[in-house]
Amino acid sequence: MIVRRCSGGVVFHANQVLLVKNDRGEWTLPKGKISGTDMAQESAIERVKAETGVDVKLLDIAGDTIYEFFSRSRQQRVCNAINWFIMDAEKTDCKIDPEFLDGGFFKVKDAIEMLTHSKEKSLVEISYKKYKDAKKIVD
Repeated sequence: MIVRRCSGGVVFHANQVLLVKNDRGEWTLPKGKISGTDMAQESAIERVKAETGVDVKLLDIAGDTIYEFFSRSRQQRVCNAINWFIMDAEKTDCKIDPEFLDGGFFKVKDAIEMLTHSKEKSLVEISYKKYKDAKKIVD
């Protein structure tokens, strides 16, 4: 099994969160492998920008998740260990990378329903509370 260190962003703009739809048709959060000696924070910011075109500011740590899947391209199991960060986007303009089927900002409550994986649903719920506290946002 391949084990990959990854990082990603739970990116908010007011009461919206950024999602991407992968090639399996799963709604997820922007994330990717940490390259070489990069720091997890730097990598997360770079991945969000590369996958969605969105400029972000890091606000806080969101948490960690670990999951396994079967890689069709590698023909073996892969374990992704992901460090997540809460991020703030100044704008909601996106330029979704062609590797994704869709993406954009969605109202938090709708996004939680859309997300495919329960770990990411919980991550968005917890992160949104921290985000609102940090930004002093009232629903």
